Amino acid sequence: MNLEALRDSLPDYARDVRVTLSAVVHDTLLSDQQKWGALLAAARAAGERSLIEALDEEVRERMSEAAIGAAKTAAALMAMTNVYFRATHLMRNQDYAAMRTGLRLNRLADPGVDKGDFEFWCFVVSAVNGCGACLDAHEEELRQRSWPATHIREGLRIAAVIAAAASILRAERVGSPSSD
Repeated sequence: MNLEALRDSLPDYARDVRVTLSAVVHDTLLSDQQKWGALLAAARAAGERSLIEALDEEVRERMSEAAIGAAKTAAALMAMTNVYFRATHLMRNQDYAAMRTGLRLNRLADPGVDKGDFEFWCFVVSAVNGCGACLDAHEEELRQRSWPATHIREGLRIAAVIAAAASILRAERVGSPSSD
């Protein structure tokens, strides 16, 4: 199922999510690589199979193999770092935040695509995963690269609508509880 069909399958109670998903897909503020990479990385972070499959289909026509791999890498690395940094940020004992992480993060240095695009995808995934420390770090990096706040905000919109769509799709599979 392609992304448009998946979007149209969202129930009527999620009309606002459908409309917002359509808006971010048709957005022209971001480059195609930035937008489609963010959508793909966010879907992988949200972990909803039908959404991942729909976006995998869409990006094949819109992104290079290197960019697709980098977006997937952003989702994979942030799955690890978001847990670590969110935990150290939330813990009272700040000794852990000062320690070396011990996490392998080589692809952060050379993601194989424009570093700004990769940082943007990491930012979007960090929003899906709810890591404030990582959001701050990636937003700061984007600002140092002269990314406008409007573009960064688009990443938050993408994260929000993909997370919502994933949640709705999972809930719809479960269905309504049977009445006893």
